[in-house]
Amino acid sequence: MARKITSTKSPEERRAEAEELQATIAEQVEALRESEAWARFLNFAQSFHRYSLGNLLLIFAQRPEATHVAGYRTWQKLNRQVRKGERGIRIFGGREIRETVENERTGEEEEQRRVRFFPVSVFDMGQTDLIDEEAGDPADIARPLTGDDARGIFAATADYLTGTGWTVEREPIAGTANGYTDPEARRIVIDANLAAAQAAKTALHEAAHAILHAEEDHAEYIEHRGVKETEAESVAYVVAGILGLDTSAYSVGYVAGWSNCDADTIKATAANVLRAAHTLADALTEPAPEPATV
Repeated sequence: MARKITSTKSPEERRAEAEELQATIAEQVEALRESEAWARFLNFAQSFHRYSLGNLLLIFAQRPEATHVAGYRTWQKLNRQVRKGERGIRIFGGREIRETVENERTGEEEEQRRVRFFPVSVFDMGQTDLIDEEAGDPADIARPLTGDDARGIFAATADYLTGTGWTVEREPIAGTANGYTDPEARRIVIDANLAAAQAAKTALHEAAHAILHAEEDHAEYIEHRGVKETEAESVAYVVAGILGLDTSAYSVGYVAGWSNCDADTIKATAANVLRAAHTLADALTEPAPEPATV
């Protein structure tokens, strides 16, 4: 029998609270824009090359939990060192070359430019360590949750997912990712080393991906990953809040990073977020028993 969370709130009350929470996370992200932490993170984020869709598909086929990806030397410039023995993610790099060729129409030699593609290795942030820890980590705007999962959110979410045909597993995930969803295998993995509260929040995040994105074309998800991650974490924040778990210490920074700290992006996802939040909240809760009468 699926484990549920007892709730004294009516469905109507949950829906009203969901709307309030969804608006709140947009406000908190907007406030973060003025902070020193966001300025540091923005400088960090601007250091990354914008990969083509083809390369993004290659990256996530090889390392589905990847977050920030860069070359070996770039990571060193960002105060991070790729760990010895890490296997690179193979993608295609391009370099413009110039060559002199004969124009077939005029017979004259002329210079042409073209891009030559060749395989290169890049690395995910999870394959690196800080070089100077005292300098701090500019990527650290989402603080992992600590503490327990007193309401049993993880168990209830895992039961819901299992009941809808997904496999949920706890296993160690190297690097910075807390979990990931594999739509093709209908498999969700949550890092085994997370604190109970963080594991509960991550389960809600991955459940949101299962509800909102599992049936989408994979290339569509990869190309618009910022919006998809914004949606999933917003759902986790809203549902956790309804169930009595405040995830703002983690969720606000996470949503800010993936939405580029743009409150309008967050507001634009409201319909999808609330639809998934209602589905999850309804599935995870059951009414409190009526008081016994004498």
